[in-house]
Amino acid sequence: MLTALLDLDLVIRDGDDHAFYSQFNQIESIKELVIAYQRRLPVCGVIKSFTAIAAEVKRMFVRPDYKKQGIAAKALSELENWAIELGFSLCVLETGKKQPEAIALYQKAGYRIKANYEQYIGIDNGVCMNKPLIVKP
Repeated sequence: MLTALLDLDLVIRDGDDHAFYSQFNQIESIKELVIAYQRRLPVCGVIKSFTAIAAEVKRMFVRPDYKKQGIAAKALSELENWAIELGFSLCVLETGKKQPEAIALYQKAGYRIKANYEQYIGIDNGVCMNKPLIVKP
């Protein structure tokens, strides 16, 4: 249900580019998923292995009526902690220029914009970011 809502939002934001992006957002192989509930309604975020040292953050979504309540930041923090537990030392992600609230969330969480990686090289709308993960004592 959440991925369907996310995809509906992204179809509007991405327009003609949505078909390109959707090929990288399949959830069948996802093993690590954080679901936060607010009044019994779920919000989610996903990590998946990207390289031996990097986890990729995928499918972050908060229902529009629950945005700006800190839910996404908490879910992202949990995903990062989980990535550390799994042995990753870096998180990477791709978002779009048409998602300024996502860019702001990630920057506030310590992510920095980097050159587009692999499948997003040459994609004008793509904004790739990463963040070194620090093991907390």
